[in-house]
Amino acid sequence: RFVGDQPAFSPSPFFSPGAQHASMTKGTTSFGRRTKKTHTLCVRCGRRAFHKQKSTCAACGFPKASMRHYNWGTKAQRRKTTGTGRMKHLRAVQRRFRNGFREGSQAKPAKAVAAQ
Repeated sequence: RFVGDQPAFSPSPFFSPGAQHASMTKGTTSFGRRTKKTHTLCVRCGRRAFHKQKSTCAACGFPKASMRHYNWGTKAQRRKTTGTGRMKHLRAVQRRFRNGFREGSQAKPAKAVAAQ
């Protein structure tokens, strides 16, 4: 049935009953098809940022020797800097520095120090 020159019902340009798999949108219908993982876990920083095809980490720059950081990302530098992790070795170095890196000596017994 026509009203003037236009048909009474005009289907949406995104609706095509014959094509079930073809989609003209980039939005909701396409998101269900995104099943491939481009990034996997990085062995250095542990984040899911290691690009499998490029073989580089988007977060830390692995396998480059230097850590990836930029001066325009000040808050990102703050999150990654020294002191935000375990500091297993550096904490021991700081303790040894306070004591003058002494080695080979034996600590005096606490009883002998208290008696004097």
